[in-house]
Amino acid sequence: MSNWPAILAIRPEPGLAATKRAARALGLEIEGEALFEIVPVDWSCPQPAAVDALLIGSANAILHGGEHLDRFLDKPVFAVGKATASAAQEAGFTIAAVGSGGLQNVIDHVPGPMQFLRIAGAEHVPLVPPKDIAIETVIAYESKALSLDPAIVDRLGDTPIVLLHSAVAAAHFTAEWDRLGLKRGDVTLAVLGPRIADAAGGGWHAVHVSPHPSDSALLEMIRDMCV
Repeated sequence: MSNWPAILAIRPEPGLAATKRAARALGLEIEGEALFEIVPVDWSCPQPAAVDALLIGSANAILHGGEHLDRFLDKPVFAVGKATASAAQEAGFTIAAVGSGGLQNVIDHVPGPMQFLRIAGAEHVPLVPPKDIAIETVIAYESKALSLDPAIVDRLGDTPIVLLHSAVAAAHFTAEWDRLGLKRGDVTLAVLGPRIADAAGGGWHAVHVSPHPSDSALLEMIRDMCV
């Protein structure tokens, strides 16, 4: 593995730690840089009686949701993935469903009628509710952008691979890379989906899009790139 390129994951916590654990399980050694800090946002709590279930697209909704969450502990949670479901379970919630491939895929398989409360971040993917599914969204946290540490860049060496999990992260990483006066052509991007690739812009050495919008698929793609 010493001849492999350096790999850098750009994610806020706790997603960064989860990605690093999953990478180690695949035999990948990666650096991590949390280019965003997650901060809670005050949100107005709807009446629990009007809510059938919670729709959770990130563990951050649980970790930063605050005291209002306690009013919904009797509501089942529909989670975007295993890490999010685990955080909800640890907080005392019952898991009704664990999805893969995004929240839209989760709600597409829910029989109606259902009134969801979606606890989300300020930047979140819009959803199209199926018939008989209603979603009220509250914003419980937001991401504060941080500067890219030049020391991290120095450790990466030549032609690193950079993982990008969101369009916001892609745009911010690109801006930081340009701010430091670095060449885009020296970097290969590995991204979770086409929208993220678009947000990163052009001029990179290469851009590889994960075949499925999941951390595991992204990391398996990178492993195959490095073999």
